[in-house]
Amino acid sequence: MAIPAFGSAHGDEMLMPAKPAYIALSFFVAFMLNMLPLTGWVLMLRPDFVAVVLLYWAIQHPRTVGFAPAFFLGLAMDVADGSLFGQHALAYCVLMAAGMIWHRRISLFGLRGQMLHILGILLVAQLIVLAVRIAAGNAFPGWWYFLPSVSGSLLWPFVCHVVTLPLRPRVKTE
Repeated sequence: MAIPAFGSAHGDEMLMPAKPAYIALSFFVAFMLNMLPLTGWVLMLRPDFVAVVLLYWAIQHPRTVGFAPAFFLGLAMDVADGSLFGQHALAYCVLMAAGMIWHRRISLFGLRGQMLHILGILLVAQLIVLAVRIAAGNAFPGWWYFLPSVSGSLLWPFVCHVVTLPLRPRVKTE
């Protein structure tokens, strides 16, 4: 059984264009999921929902969603985390650039291949945040720091399915 093409349940299915309000709503939901008050192992495993959704839109609509949402969401994440101002903005902009550059390549793969690409891009974004933190004088947090990239790539098929649900054409029943 073949894995369906990116963003659709069937390889020949056309999706409706995404409206800016829907894209903004997806960013808001991702930001709120990042703000959930979690502790322990759940916090260590929680993916960066904003990064995953930004990457989805960079791949799905590279000309519609530009760098501005990535930059401003990154600044908002820095304020919410109480971290060094600009580190998430830098990482999210690099993430968006990678998604925009490789959107055609990633779209050619099935979901498993896409998950590997997403893992690599999320790891690069996390490495940027880590490099900024280490340059600011923080110690290396340990290898567990990279678990959110793994969980984010594992979440990729679910994000693709959920985000495209409202974009599927309505079937008229007579």
